[in-house]
Amino acid sequence: MKVVLGMSGGVDSSVAAYLLREDGYEVEGVSFILEERRLKPESPLSTCCSVESVRDAKRTADLLGIGHSMVNLRNEFVEHVIEPFLRAYSDGLTPNPCILCNEHVKFDYLRKIADDRGAAFIATGHYARVEAAATGETILRKGVDERKDQSYVLYVLKRDILDRLVLPLGGMKKERVREIARHLRLPSAGRPESQEICFVGGRNYAAFFDGLAPEAIGPIIQWETGRILGQHKGIHRYTIGQRKRLGVATGRPLYVVRIDPSRNAVYVGPKEAVFSKEFTAGAVRWLYRGTSFPGGGDEKGCDEMHVKVKVRSTMKEEPASITLCGSTARVVFEEPQWAPAPGQSAVFYDGDRVIGGGVISEVSVKELHSIASGIADVD
Repeated sequence: MKVVLGMSGGVDSSVAAYLLREDGYEVEGVSFILEERRLKPESPLSTCCSVESVRDAKRTADLLGIGHSMVNLRNEFVEHVIEPFLRAYSDGLTPNPCILCNEHVKFDYLRKIADDRGAAFIATGHYARVEAAATGETILRKGVDERKDQSYVLYVLKRDILDRLVLPLGGMKKERVREIARHLRLPSAGRPESQEICFVGGRNYAAFFDGLAPEAIGPIIQWETGRILGQHKGIHRYTIGQRKRLGVATGRPLYVVRIDPSRNAVYVGPKEAVFSKEFTAGAVRWLYRGTSFPGGGDEKGCDEMHVKVKVRSTMKEEPASITLCGSTARVVFEEPQWAPAPGQSAVFYDGDRVIGGGVISEVSVKELHSIASGIADVD
């Protein structure tokens, strides 16, 4: 059985290569080069999939005795990930570039390479599980390591990709993966784990956008009163729930509550105003229907279901009801949640199964007095 494995040079994909080899697969590692493609002359960009990391992947492949090749996808990465990311932030949205990459670059090209080289399977080092349901349908489950679970960023996978996908780390804890890497003396064994978006690196978003997005001065408005508190230099510098680098001071903590691109305005207010229970998500897609998927719908063609939902990869999924009309879903959490934002993905879970998800298009921001009671402090 031949499998094409995406190898970034990091510890996860390196250990995945070892585990696949031990399971009897004929493994071929493929590394994508995505770094240092300039959008504008004054703004060089770099990503995790740099020439250096690809060299580490090659060293690992040689150590394990598996095949390895490199593919230059710099232009594709810019077109499908970086440029949409820039446009979204300039429109006041909060996109997830990892999801864009998984949907349009990484897995599509792994599948193409597998087809070209006669491989039945593709694999990555993501912490999630792919299993067959009793019906024969392939399902995506959360990884057993709750802290590292990456099922959130995989909800966009196409069915033909999911059916061929092998995720050898889904049933493991990160600590065990590190132990294996150290035991094998893999080049990546001691590499620190990145918590940054790959092409932003150690810079904040404002620094990343310098030279890429034009300054567009607009008002910073107090949410409760409508009073103008100051001026910003571009809504791309702000995201919902942001507290630092607001550029205004009122003697109390302020957070970004809303971004209005039509007015080029940033609204700020107290922490309680950032919580919300309701939002609308579009472009909804389904990975697994199962027993919880709604039936025929009402007279308007809408269905209702009760699931759990998360709007960030790091949050715990929370109970919510969904009213689904075509590819649009109205989501209502049982309790207010911190900072749902347009542009984020909302992913739906039935237990540990990913059943679908969509992109938040509109968030209902309630009046302050209706959401302030009973909300826990969020740093």
